Amino acid sequence: MAGVQTAAALREQGFTGTVTLIGAEPHQPYDRPPLSKAILLGTAEHSAFDIDFEALGIDLRLGCEALALRPEAHVLDTSAGPVPYDVLVLATGAEPVRLPGAEGVPGVHLLRTLDDAERLRPVLARQHDVVVVGAGWIGAEFATAAREAGCAVTVVEAADRPLAGALPAEVAAPMAAWYADAGAGLRTRARVERVEPGAVVLGDGTRLPAGAVVVGIGARPATAWLAGSGVELGAHGEVVADDRLRTGVPDVYAVGDCASFPSARYGTRLMVHHWDNALQGPRTVAADIVTGAAPAYDPVPYFWSEQFGRFVQYAGHHPAADTTVWRGDPSGPAWTVCWLRENRLAGLLAVGRPRDLAQGRRLIEAGTPMDPELLADAARPLKSATA
Repeated sequence: MAGVQTAAALREQGFTGTVTLIGAEPHQPYDRPPLSKAILLGTAEHSAFDIDFEALGIDLRLGCEALALRPEAHVLDTSAGPVPYDVLVLATGAEPVRLPGAEGVPGVHLLRTLDDAERLRPVLARQHDVVVVGAGWIGAEFATAAREAGCAVTVVEAADRPLAGALPAEVAAPMAAWYADAGAGLRTRARVERVEPGAVVLGDGTRLPAGAVVVGIGARPATAWLAGSGVELGAHGEVVADDRLRTGVPDVYAVGDCASFPSARYGTRLMVHHWDNALQGPRTVAADIVTGAAPAYDPVPYFWSEQFGRFVQYAGHHPAADTTVWRGDPSGPAWTVCWLRENRLAGLLAVGRPRDLAQGRRLIEAGTPMDPELLADAARPLKSATA
């Protein structure tokens, strides 16, 4: 998404020079969200972007892997040979974290690429017993698809709740009931000791039958190939970019899952592994390449997840908040959590309340003061709960 959108945005903003788009996968560039839904369940055959690269004059090089960067020579080394550049945009995304000791074991799967989804589709069709390791966003989405396909599903999570790394305990706790409602098992505080053909063995000795094991324990920026290049990498392996998504190396930008950027809005550096960031960031990169003076990139982060019959949306960045306000009953089908900082909306999570999300996102962008008491009235439009 980030690479394709950067190439397209360059043309949209009037860039007339050569644009080369390099990708390691052999497939036409495709969108990832359908992989855990329509592609996995066989209701769609592909999710290729509807972009005419030839008409845009974009040189598309598929099955070509980036291997190293030589910035002093302005050369990118690839599996197909060296590629010289005037300006380079790094959009290598993230790669899934692998489960230690599980590599090479038959029946163990990841879900990140089109090939991953194609390998998993027949697993669901055969209605295997499935063990999902990790109750994060991707684990919940895969478990949802597997239950829809008729599989018996057990989700194993090392933390004490789902989404432990993403949401506060009091917000994530109500989501645990969603698994049982959908007929999926959820085992928290459960450490995987080892994976064997046909089974997952937990730390307490429990043996879970598994015709297939799907690992969803996180992702890290795909940047190991940049070692020694002079491009600064952060604590999580991400490319450290500035507020126009430039790296510290001349003529090199970074965008999407592989990069972090400073947010003046939140007073911290953000690394956003979500679709909307890969859509919005390229516009800043293209504008800076074309004009040399793009406005600072400081979005309100946004993402969504469809799981267990619920549409979950998140906007903003909640860790800096000092007040939490609930709208609606979290045991019900529709509710929202709002996080305030000095009575201004910093973030919100909306379950089945898309209007709250749309209005809240605009209020975050505007920095509008809110009245917490009015905000707690779920019957009141969120936009009318201003101070």
